[in-house]
Amino acid sequence: MIVHRTGALAVLGRAALGPIAMAFALGVATTVAPASGDDGFAMRLLPAVLTSLIAVPVVVLLWRRRGGLRGLGLTADLRGLRGFLLGCVVTAGSAALVFGGGTAAGWLRWTDLDPGSLAVFLATNAIVAFLLEALPEELTLRGYAWCTLRSRFGRWAAAVGTTAIFLVVPAASALVAAGIAVLAGGSPGAIGWAPAGEDPVSYLILLTVFGIALIAARSATGSLWTSVATHLTFLTVQRIVLDGERRDAGWSAEMTTPDALLLVPAYLLLAAVVFLGVRRLARRGQVSRQAVSETV
Repeated sequence: MIVHRTGALAVLGRAALGPIAMAFALGVATTVAPASGDDGFAMRLLPAVLTSLIAVPVVVLLWRRRGGLRGLGLTADLRGLRGFLLGCVVTAGSAALVFGGGTAAGWLRWTDLDPGSLAVFLATNAIVAFLLEALPEELTLRGYAWCTLRSRFGRWAAAVGTTAIFLVVPAASALVAAGIAVLAGGSPGAIGWAPAGEDPVSYLILLTVFGIALIAARSATGSLWTSVATHLTFLTVQRIVLDGERRDAGWSAEMTTPDALLLVPAYLLLAAVVFLGVRRLARRGQVSRQAVSETV
């Protein structure tokens, strides 16, 4: 019995190493980048590059004896491409359906579309969001932490554990940034469960729903690229719909009622349901193929 508990604690400790690396990378990157004096795209790109340069090699090192990145579901093949495209299509399609319904109900009003500005935003945002959040967060969480927990506790417990860790990473990264600021002789920024100006409860609820959708995406294909694409598409949709005017995205929406905020978790839940449906269909296909092969 003692051996069993020790083994479980050891696995929990190993699973936390990836998210710790992510929190450290985010904390360092967001602290170092403002000191560079850069502006615009360069200022946003620098912390993104730093985050991936810190977090990704740590995961590669931690997982080197267990199959490398392929063992985490990150493959450079056709299967990975299909998984990535599925994540983009399901997430964007769910957002379009739900926000379309919200627009029809009068909850959203859209600005005029500027195709040139939107194209520039999509390109620059894709690079920054991929390197800062989508790739390193998925690799450390739905990749390393998920696989480590699943090897000991099973799929459902791994899903709960990974999602719980996901909620802690933003606060942990803020703590790292504050510590670095103090060591550098500056003043620490605000430390909390949510970014400045966000309601902590609402933010944690949204993050939980987002985490569930990402786990569903990861499980749908077995490819980490599916959750990377889901993460990237979510960030893109959010920054256009809710923050497009400030970011000069070339298109944005105005909420005519506070209830419109519910559209965000609604489309994430819809995407999660679709991903679970994809997973079920894939499993049925595998069972059917096995049955056919056994009868031949």
